[in-house]
Amino acid sequence: MQRRKFLAASLASSAAAMLGGTQMRAEHTREFYQLRRYFLQSGPQQKLTETYLSSALIPALTRMGMGPVGAFKVDIGPETPTYDVLIPASDLAALAEVDLHLAQDAVFLKAADPFWSAPATAPAFQRVEYSLLSAFEGWPKLTPPPSSATKAKRIFQLRTYESPSYKAHVVKVQMFHSGEFEIFRNAGFHMVFFGDTLAGPRLPNLTYMLSFADSAELDAKWDVFRNDPAWKKLSADPRFAYEAIVSNITNLILSPLDSSQI
Repeated sequence: MQRRKFLAASLASSAAAMLGGTQMRAEHTREFYQLRRYFLQSGPQQKLTETYLSSALIPALTRMGMGPVGAFKVDIGPETPTYDVLIPASDLAALAEVDLHLAQDAVFLKAADPFWSAPATAPAFQRVEYSLLSAFEGWPKLTPPPSSATKAKRIFQLRTYESPSYKAHVVKVQMFHSGEFEIFRNAGFHMVFFGDTLAGPRLPNLTYMLSFADSAELDAKWDVFRNDPAWKKLSADPRFAYEAIVSNITNLILSPLDSSQI
C-alpha cells in the first residue's frame, strides 16, 4: 500500500512540476492518458494480443469506468507489428495503478490467462512500453471522431514531438495554445487528443492524435495547414522560432482494431 501511495504521489508531483502547481489544482477536468505499446512478432502473437485486448483488457477497463479505449495497429512506423492502446481516465493514480487492479479482477484474469500466462517458450509479446500523459489545457478531453461510433473506415495519425530541453518543450506546448489549435481546426482536422508526457521514454516530449477518413484526406489537410498564412506567421514568431524547439518527430499511421472504442 505504501508503494502505491508513493507511486501515485510521485506521478502527481511530476505533473505539478510540468504544468505548474496552482494550475494543476485548478484544472480537475483535464484528463490523463496511459499509452501502451505492444511490440510483437508476426504470427501467433498478433492474434493472441488482439484476443486479449477485445475479450479481457478493454472490458475490464470499461468496468473500471475508463474509456473510450482506443486499440490500434501501427500501419506505418519504425517498428511493426506493433499495437497501441490509449486509455483515458480522470484520475492519474488510477491509471498508474491499473495493472494492480487488473490483477485483482477475477473475470479479467480468466479471460486474460492465455496472454498473461504465456510461457517463455511462446511469449505473448516481445516487450511493452507505457507512457503517462496529461491532456493539454486547451484540449482537456479526448474527442473520438464520429466515424468511431459507426465503425466506419478511418485512420489515425499519432505524432510525438521531442524537445532538446525542458524550456523548449514548454515553449512548444505554449505554441499550440497560441494559435496552433485554431490552425488545425481551420484546416478541417479532427483532433482526438493532445498529451504532455509525464512519464515514459525519450523525455521531454508531447504526443497528439488526429483522425482522417483515409490517407488522401490526411495529405490534403496537411497541405492546407502548411500553406495557411496563420501558420507561417505563427512559426515565424520570435517566441517560437528563436531556435529548434523540436529535435525529433515520430510520425505513426494507425488503423483501429475491431475492439477499438475510438
